[in-house]
Amino acid sequence: MKLVSYKTEDREHLGVFVDGHIYNLNSCDKQLPDEMNAFLQGGEDLMVRAKKVDAQIKAGALEPKQEAFFELLAPVPHPTSCRDGYAFRQHVAAARRNRKVDMIAEFDQYPIFYFTNHNAIQGPGEIECMPDHFQKLDFELEVAIVIGKKGRNIKAAEADDYIAGYMIMNDMSARTLQMEEMLLNLGPAKGKDFSTVIGPWLVTPDELEPYKASAKPGHTGNVYDLKMSCIVNGVQVSSGSTADMDWTFAEIIERCAYGVDVLPGDVIGSGTVGTGCFLELNGTGLLNDPNFKPQWLQDGDVVEMEITGLGHLSNTIRKADTDFSILALKK
Repeated sequence: MKLVSYKTEDREHLGVFVDGHIYNLNSCDKQLPDEMNAFLQGGEDLMVRAKKVDAQIKAGALEPKQEAFFELLAPVPHPTSCRDGYAFRQHVAAARRNRKVDMIAEFDQYPIFYFTNHNAIQGPGEIECMPDHFQKLDFELEVAIVIGKKGRNIKAAEADDYIAGYMIMNDMSARTLQMEEMLLNLGPAKGKDFSTVIGPWLVTPDELEPYKASAKPGHTGNVYDLKMSCIVNGVQVSSGSTADMDWTFAEIIERCAYGVDVLPGDVIGSGTVGTGCFLELNGTGLLNDPNFKPQWLQDGDVVEMEITGLGHLSNTIRKADTDFSILALKK
């Protein structure tokens, strides 16, 4: 099942995406809420009801009205929190190699994450960025999960049961801001908090069963072989697979939930796939060729991400019409 959040006449709704069309869930079953957070808080009972509606539509047993005029939102427009992990060893190793530092041994000992701004979540469409963001503005190709039920001290062996669904994530990054602030060993903060893009829909785990793969040796949890790609202005710049994750989402959840509640509506990203950002690509390019010309996102660029089974997420980058700069405020 593919769950979507969308807006009609300035009101948010919850629907299912079937064969290119959106159908409102509440209009099909009045027991189903008309917004994502309330739906997720309803747990397994509401998920079962929604899957029944989805199956009836696909079988032709139910023919609800299709939504004709709508704005597609982030699947979870108002997450209770947003964490981002660091699951792909290839990306970490390449980024460190490009900075001429050794691979950090702790990567293989435990999964880590940071909190980003859950109020800066966006979906498909235009993304407005401030002028300072365009000082080395970057995409990051990732996959994300949404927590579907409350839990605490969850063991990795049971953690997959807490995942309501999967979606594409673009963890946008303002690299000049990020690199400056992280010299103080705190962050990421302003380099990340302006926009995290998720979408286009939330795909329930059962839809991904045909892509099931094995976790890497010594690791626990579900893994799927979903091809990942990013295209900027019609040119593919990144490719990988979710099967390349070294740390599984189950293991990341285990760490997130240690001594604290994870809640329905919490979003957790995987971290960047290998080759999944300009920072890594530029570093590798310059390492191999001193004449390599680095690339960063510019005003008007179109960023398209695609992951097998999770859909296609497209954004156009826009520059805000202002000269306000926090970089200029440095003492």
